[in-house]
Amino acid sequence: MTRNHCPSPKGLTLVVALLSMIGPFTIDTYLPAFPAIEAEFNVSRALLSQSMALYLAAFAISTLVGGPLADRFGRRRTILGALLIYLLASLGCALANDYGSFLFFRLLQGIAAGGALVAGRTMVRDVYNPQDAQRVMSRVMMLFMLAPAVAPVFGGWLHDLFGWRSIFYFLTLFSGLVFVLMMRWIPETLNPAHRQSFHPRNVARIYGNTLTHRRFLLLAFIVACYFGGGFIYIVGAPSVVFDFLGLSSNDFAVLFVPMVAGIMAGAWISGRVAHRWPVVRTARLALLCMLLAALLNTMQALWLKQMVLTAVLPLVLYNVGFGIAMPAFMVLSLDCFPNHRGSASGMQGFVQTLSIALLASLAVPLLLIHPAYMAMGQLLLVLVALGLWWCIPPLANKPSTP
Repeated sequence: MTRNHCPSPKGLTLVVALLSMIGPFTIDTYLPAFPAIEAEFNVSRALLSQSMALYLAAFAISTLVGGPLADRFGRRRTILGALLIYLLASLGCALANDYGSFLFFRLLQGIAAGGALVAGRTMVRDVYNPQDAQRVMSRVMMLFMLAPAVAPVFGGWLHDLFGWRSIFYFLTLFSGLVFVLMMRWIPETLNPAHRQSFHPRNVARIYGNTLTHRRFLLLAFIVACYFGGGFIYIVGAPSVVFDFLGLSSNDFAVLFVPMVAGIMAGAWISGRVAHRWPVVRTARLALLCMLLAALLNTMQALWLKQMVLTAVLPLVLYNVGFGIAMPAFMVLSLDCFPNHRGSASGMQGFVQTLSIALLASLAVPLLLIHPAYMAMGQLLLVLVALGLWWCIPPLANKPSTP
């Protein structure tokens, strides 16, 4: 890679982490404001939850477009354009006068956030080899997972002090900050010789290849499964905090801070073993860790009274496994298509996000009836992920593409 295509390692890590934070901020900051938004627009909890599902569906679809755009026009232009759309959409949410307008701007937020995340994640693999990419992504994970820890807490403070609309003004300012940092610090990382055509026929051919690549598809669905197992407790956080644990809107930190600490610990472990273990061994450890956590979570939900300590500890262990898994599975997936990493990242993001959007809109409302249902839903998803993992035994003997 030429000098013009080598951003500062610290600058790239920070900007990619901030880009990754947009997703958790968009999802988590408005959770404490659910009752106020419901009252403002006169909608039910179930209907307001669809605003999250719609955001996730738009996010998923946009990754299919953002990946090829990043391969054709470059990562930097794609990210800057997406950030500008996200900024305007966040401002629209803050100014919305009815629920229909609010849903429309949430849709735009999802479209923009998906494109930015796909292009940002691809930049890391543009610059680094597989081992260094895993280590850098581990650092990104440690930074960006601050977002789920502080987002609901910060959202609760903003809501209490200035009302729910201030949450979306905050998202407007945050995306503006990332836009400025991207403009000043990060050059284009895609080599001009590697740019791909954005002609629909070429895009369809590339995505056709991803849909027929057995290893890539299995890896994408594994990520979707274990991500979904954790996401149950994100989208279901209001029920866990308010209904099961009997806490208030200022107590979301009791759930989110330990969970995020687990992810950061897992990401730290992943970074430490990146140059010592094969990436496949790291992925296997992560899956086994999440399986143990899901089993413990199911047992406590079935047999113990719901208390903060017993409810949260298994989720911390699950998120340790999650933090170990994310950098490893990202490298494994993108290296299936070394010349089309943007499109590969887009398809992986589409499968992952569409899966959790369906989970949020269809399955989670049924699981929120009882803590044991949520725990068993998580366990089922981890078991499916392990089953898919054992369907790709050649992976264990094949190194990552340099």
